[in-house]
Amino acid sequence: MAESKEELKQRLTPIQFEVTQKNGTEQPFKNEYWDLMDDGLYVDIINGEPLFSSVEKFESNCGWPSFTKALSDEKIVEHLDTTMGMRRTEVRSKNSDSHLGHVFPDGPPPEGLRYCINSAALKFISKEDLEKEGYGEYKSLFEK
Repeated sequence: MAESKEELKQRLTPIQFEVTQKNGTEQPFKNEYWDLMDDGLYVDIINGEPLFSSVEKFESNCGWPSFTKALSDEKIVEHLDTTMGMRRTEVRSKNSDSHLGHVFPDGPPPEGLRYCINSAALKFISKEDLEKEGYGEYKSLFEK
Protein backbone atom coordinates (compact mmCIF):
# COMPACT_ATOMS: atom_id res chain seq x y z
CA MET A 1 0.00 0.00 0.00
CA ALA A 2 1.30 3.44 -0.93
CA GLU A 3 2.22 5.83 1.83
CA SER A 4 -0.10 8.75 2.48
CA LYS A 5 1.12 12.32 1.98
CA GLU A 6 1.29 12.68 5.74
CA GLU A 7 3.44 9.54 6.08
CA LEU A 8 5.73 10.76 3.30
CA LYS A 9 6.01 14.15 5.00
CA GLN A 10 7.20 12.38 8.16
CA ARG A 11 9.71 10.16 6.34
CA LEU A 12 11.20 12.55 3.80
CA THR A 13 13.29 15.65 4.35
CA PRO A 14 11.50 18.94 3.61
CA ILE A 15 13.27 19.32 0.24
CA GLN A 16 12.55 15.70 -0.74
CA PHE A 17 8.87 16.24 0.01
CA GLU A 18 8.78 19.61 -1.80
CA VAL A 19 10.42 18.17 -4.92
CA THR A 20 8.65 14.83 -5.18
CA GLN A 21 5.17 15.75 -3.95
CA LYS A 22 4.83 19.43 -4.86
CA ASN A 23 6.80 19.49 -8.15
CA GLY A 24 9.54 21.58 -6.58
CA THR A 25 13.11 22.13 -7.70
CA GLU A 26 16.18 22.11 -5.50
CA GLN A 27 18.98 24.65 -5.89
CA PRO A 28 21.51 23.99 -8.64
CA PHE A 29 25.05 23.11 -7.55
CA LYS A 30 23.83 22.80 -3.93
CA ASN A 31 22.34 19.32 -4.02
CA GLU A 32 23.68 15.92 -3.10
CA TYR A 33 24.39 14.26 -6.46
CA TRP A 34 24.99 17.03 -9.02
CA ASP A 35 28.73 16.29 -9.20
CA LEU A 36 28.84 12.68 -7.94
CA MET A 37 30.46 10.52 -10.62
CA ASP A 38 30.82 7.26 -8.64
CA ASP A 39 29.52 4.03 -10.17
CA GLY A 40 26.08 3.10 -8.94
CA LEU A 41 22.35 3.14 -9.27
CA TYR A 42 19.95 6.02 -8.67
CA VAL A 43 16.64 4.82 -7.25
CA ASP A 44 13.31 6.53 -6.54
CA ILE A 45 13.45 8.01 -3.02
CA ILE A 46 9.76 7.11 -2.57
CA ASN A 47 9.65 3.42 -3.49
CA GLY A 48 13.25 2.35 -4.17
CA GLU A 49 12.63 1.56 -7.82
CA PRO A 50 15.80 1.80 -9.96
CA LEU A 51 15.49 4.75 -12.36
CA PHE A 52 18.93 5.84 -13.57
CA SER A 53 22.50 4.52 -13.70
CA SER A 54 25.83 6.28 -13.37
CA VAL A 55 26.73 4.64 -16.70
CA GLU A 56 24.39 7.16 -18.38
CA LYS A 57 25.33 10.10 -16.14
CA PHE A 58 27.32 12.97 -17.61
CA GLU A 59 28.61 16.38 -16.55
CA SER A 60 26.21 18.90 -18.06
CA ASN A 61 27.22 21.94 -15.97
CA CYS A 62 23.55 22.61 -15.17
CA GLY A 63 23.90 21.99 -11.42
CA TRP A 64 21.69 18.89 -11.21
CA PRO A 65 22.39 15.22 -11.96
CA SER A 66 22.08 14.66 -15.71
CA PHE A 67 21.55 11.38 -17.53
CA THR A 68 21.28 10.52 -21.23
CA LYS A 69 18.48 8.04 -20.59
CA ALA A 70 16.53 6.22 -17.90
CA LEU A 71 17.16 2.58 -17.04
CA SER A 72 13.80 1.76 -18.60
CA ASP A 73 11.25 3.89 -20.42
CA GLU A 74 8.63 1.86 -18.57
CA LYS A 75 9.69 3.31 -15.20
CA ILE A 76 9.15 6.97 -16.07
CA VAL A 77 6.41 9.07 -17.60
CA GLU A 78 6.71 12.41 -19.34
CA HIS A 79 4.21 15.28 -19.33
CA LEU A 80 4.11 18.71 -20.93
CA ASP A 81 4.92 21.33 -18.29
CA THR A 82 3.97 24.94 -19.07
CA THR A 83 4.61 26.36 -15.60
CA MET A 84 6.89 29.34 -15.06
CA GLY A 85 6.17 30.61 -18.57
CA MET A 86 8.13 27.79 -20.22
CA ARG A 87 7.36 24.73 -22.35
CA ARG A 88 9.24 21.80 -20.84
CA THR A 89 8.84 18.06 -20.52
CA GLU A 90 8.40 16.96 -16.92
CA VAL A 91 9.71 13.54 -15.87
CA ARG A 92 7.86 11.57 -13.18
CA SER A 93 8.40 8.15 -11.68
CA LYS A 94 5.63 6.00 -13.12
CA ASN A 95 4.91 3.85 -10.07
CA SER A 96 5.25 6.44 -7.30
CA ASP A 97 3.96 9.40 -9.36
CA SER A 98 6.86 11.35 -7.91
CA HIS A 99 8.20 14.47 -9.66
CA LEU A 100 11.81 13.81 -10.71
CA GLY A 101 12.77 16.74 -12.94
CA HIS A 102 12.70 17.50 -16.67
CA VAL A 103 14.13 16.16 -19.92
CA PHE A 104 15.65 18.45 -22.54
CA PRO A 105 16.77 17.80 -26.15
CA ASP A 106 20.29 19.20 -25.57
CA GLY A 107 22.16 16.12 -24.34
CA PRO A 108 25.11 14.32 -25.92
CA PRO A 109 24.78 11.89 -28.84
CA PRO A 110 23.53 9.36 -29.63
CA GLU A 111 20.34 9.93 -27.61
CA GLY A 112 20.63 13.72 -27.58
CA LEU A 113 18.68 13.92 -24.33
CA ARG A 114 19.48 15.42 -20.95
CA TYR A 115 17.41 14.08 -18.09
CA CYS A 116 17.92 16.84 -15.53
CA ILE A 117 16.86 15.19 -12.27
CA ASN A 118 16.60 16.55 -8.73
CA SER A 119 18.93 14.82 -6.27
CA ALA A 120 16.15 15.06 -3.68
CA ALA A 121 14.02 12.66 -5.76
CA LEU A 122 16.76 10.01 -5.74
CA LYS A 123 18.78 7.74 -3.49
CA PHE A 124 22.22 6.66 -4.71
CA ILE A 125 23.29 3.02 -4.26
CA SER A 126 27.02 2.56 -4.92
CA LYS A 127 28.04 -0.41 -7.06
CA GLU A 128 29.77 -1.89 -3.99
CA ASP A 129 26.48 -1.85 -2.06
CA LEU A 130 24.15 -3.14 -4.79
CA GLU A 131 24.04 -6.71 -3.47
CA LYS A 132 23.67 -5.64 0.18
CA GLU A 133 20.85 -3.19 -0.69
CA GLY A 134 18.93 -5.74 -2.79
CA TYR A 135 19.93 -4.52 -6.25
CA GLY A 136 22.40 -7.29 -7.12
CA GLU A 137 20.76 -7.89 -10.50
CA TYR A 138 22.18 -4.52 -11.64
CA LYS A 139 25.85 -5.35 -10.96
CA SER A 140 26.42 -6.30 -14.61
CA LEU A 141 25.85 -2.65 -15.62
CA PHE A 142 29.20 -1.78 -14.08
CA GLU A 143 31.32 -4.62 -15.38
CA LYS A 144 33.83 -3.39 -17.90
